[in-house]
Amino acid sequence: MFNRRDPASLDGSDQARRNDPRITSVGKFLRKYSIDELPQLLNVIKGDMSIVGPRPHPLNTRVGQHQFHEVVDNYATRHRVLPGITGWAQVNGWRGETAAVEQIEQRVAHDLYYIDNWSLAFDIRIIFLTLVKEIISKRAF
Repeated sequence: MFNRRDPASLDGSDQARRNDPRITSVGKFLRKYSIDELPQLLNVIKGDMSIVGPRPHPLNTRVGQHQFHEVVDNYATRHRVLPGITGWAQVNGWRGETAAVEQIEQRVAHDLYYIDNWSLAFDIRIIFLTLVKEIISKRAF
């Protein structure tokens, strides 16, 4: 397959990281060019996701020893809208491993800004920025 399974991380608590030993060479190629995101279009068609919105995180994702909702008071607020394939946080550099509390705070702040300021023009801007900045991103791994 494209991903080596690590039984210790099946609950989503162990984030992907740069040089992650669980990622195969095929998986690395797919991730580098964001090809691994294409199947999410099926979720958009089903109505479970949006093209633009807060990126979904596994339920048990942690920063340090704490789950995201434990370190950011308004973390759950981002669930008011469908998750997206791309989002305002991603195009502003808040993509990849979340190793510090500031990173999840910034992601959530950008997600909430998106939710509070949504418009079709804003979505188009984010899609454009995704194509320009994120399709071939050094932060993708």
